[in-house]
Amino acid sequence: MISLIGLPGSGKSTVGRQLARRLQVPFLDSDQLIEQRLGCSIREFFEREGEERFRDIEVAAIDELTQKAGGVLSTGGGAVLRPENRAHLHQRTRVVYLNSSPDELFRRLRHDKSRPLLQVADPLGRLRELYTQRDPLYRDAAHFCIDTGRPSVTSLVNMILMQLELDGTLAGPANALNSQA
Repeated sequence: MISLIGLPGSGKSTVGRQLARRLQVPFLDSDQLIEQRLGCSIREFFEREGEERFRDIEVAAIDELTQKAGGVLSTGGGAVLRPENRAHLHQRTRVVYLNSSPDELFRRLRHDKSRPLLQVADPLGRLRELYTQRDPLYRDAAHFCIDTGRPSVTSLVNMILMQLELDGTLAGPANALNSQA
């Protein structure tokens, strides 16, 4: 299992879908699973129940998803806030941190109203705060860090595949992708 982590808008879902297609494995999205189980959007749940309650539910989802064999997992941007998530991701999967600068993320997300943590007066300032808080946690959980900058999704997928080949994750017919990492 390969997991993608990073700030909101770093490309986890988009890159994850294409990576899974290239590897011919299932694509899993922790936020999507959580929304299906909640029966509402994460934004609605945040407003009604608060972030802490959401993080509790996210822990259970990450624990479940990281026990699956094979696939590409896209996590929510704040999944790394809980130590148990970082541990499950790092121990059970090959973790790729999609590192994006706050300025780049703001450019991508400035019109996106679906992200609850960015519905503030100063979204760029909020992204800078999130980056400062979360970058060390992403690095702690990750096996690899890929700087997203402005490459195409295809280029990012190729960079990830190259890293996974170099580290042996994709080597051989019984590769680590189709077993527990």
